[in-house]
Amino acid sequence: MILKMLVVGPYMSNCYIVGSEASKEGIIIDPGADPESIISTVESLGLDIKLIVATHGHIDHVGGVNRIKEKTGAPFAMHEAEGIKGGVFGKSPNVEKPLKDGDIIEIGDLRFDVKHTPGHSPGGIVIIGHDVVFSGDTLFQFSIGRTDFPGGSYSQLMTGIFEHLMVLPDDTVVYSGHGPQTAIGMERKANPFVRDWARRIADES
Repeated sequence: MILKMLVVGPYMSNCYIVGSEASKEGIIIDPGADPESIISTVESLGLDIKLIVATHGHIDHVGGVNRIKEKTGAPFAMHEAEGIKGGVFGKSPNVEKPLKDGDIIEIGDLRFDVKHTPGHSPGGIVIIGHDVVFSGDTLFQFSIGRTDFPGGSYSQLMTGIFEHLMVLPDDTVVYSGHGPQTAIGMERKANPFVRDWARRIADES
């Protein structure tokens, strides 16, 4: 699997370019506000982009969508419950491929599961496959996404983290929407929000 991370835009968000070694087909996950750098990297990798995906609709994750759509011709996918929050640079991108929990994203020989993890935003998703998870703003290294935006919910976010992420193997690599990569096992042991929620679950059982 080809995997390249770029830190883009004024909010220092992580954009991921993922591709199949065999077919040279690829996807772009969370294209923030630096589309030219993203396009240049795609070209250097020799990938044919088939899909642009946002883990949620906040400005720092969708700012480059329109320009990248124009350049690649790839459709834009986001969860059906999500709206574009906080505005974007230029015209709001149209969602050609609404996603829902349980959908599969297939790119060449790559296959990723889509899981709905609302809480940071109503239509937040994580993308899981090939021993990695692209967690957007659901889970960070030793932290979680904010839940004080409109439509946010701490209990929903934590429920999604436990139902869809904490069930993954410890060595699953977490590529989040901001900051460095981490691993599920590390977050299980050292993330204070995860540990607190686990204690709460234990106390209620």
